Amino acid sequence: MAKTRRPLIICCVVTAVLLIIIIVTAITLYFTLFKPKQPKITTQSLTLESFSTNVFDLTDTNFTLGITVGIDNPNYGGFKYENSTSYVTYHGDVVAVAPVMADTIPARGQHNVGTTVLVIIKSLVTNPNFSKDMGTDTLNFTSTTTLKGKATALKIFKKKATTYSSCDISLHVLERNVTSICKSKVKF
Repeated sequence: MAKTRRPLIICCVVTAVLLIIIIVTAITLYFTLFKPKQPKITTQSLTLESFSTNVFDLTDTNFTLGITVGIDNPNYGGFKYENSTSYVTYHGDVVAVAPVMADTIPARGQHNVGTTVLVIIKSLVTNPNFSKDMGTDTLNFTSTTTLKGKATALKIFKKKATTYSSCDISLHVLERNVTSICKSKVKF
C-alpha cells in the first residue's frame, strides 16, 4: 500500500512546486514588467489658428487655438478611453470647451490627440485679472482633460484607469503666438 501512495505523493509535490513557480513568476512579471507607468504627455503643437478683432470694440475679439498633444504610452498594455471634454480656464473661469473623441493608445506606442478651442474675449473681460494681463501682453490659460478608460495587458489583464492632464498655456497677444507646459498622471 505504501508503494501505491509514493507516485501519488511525488505527483502532488511536483504539481505544488510547479504551481508555486508559476505563481511567483506571474507576480514578479506583474510588479516589474506589467506594472502601470505614467504616460508622458507633451504638446506636439499649439497654434493660433485664427485671431479676429474689431478695432472699434476690443471685446468683439476671439481666437481659435489648435492643440495637438502627444501621449507616449510606456506600458505593455493599450489604453482605450471614452469620449471626454477638454476645458480651457482663465484664472479659474471656464472660457472654452472642446470635445475629445474616444480612441485607443496602443501598447508602448505614441498617439496624438488633436482638438481646437474657440475663446471669446467677452468671457475674459469680466475677470479682474484681464486688464493686468493685457498690460503684460500675455494671457495665461490652463487646459485640463480627463480621460477615463481601461488599460489592457496581453488581452488578459484589464484594469480601469483615468488619465489626468493639465497644460499651462500662455498667449502672447501682440506676437500672436502661444507657449505651453503640460503634465499628467494616471490613477488606477
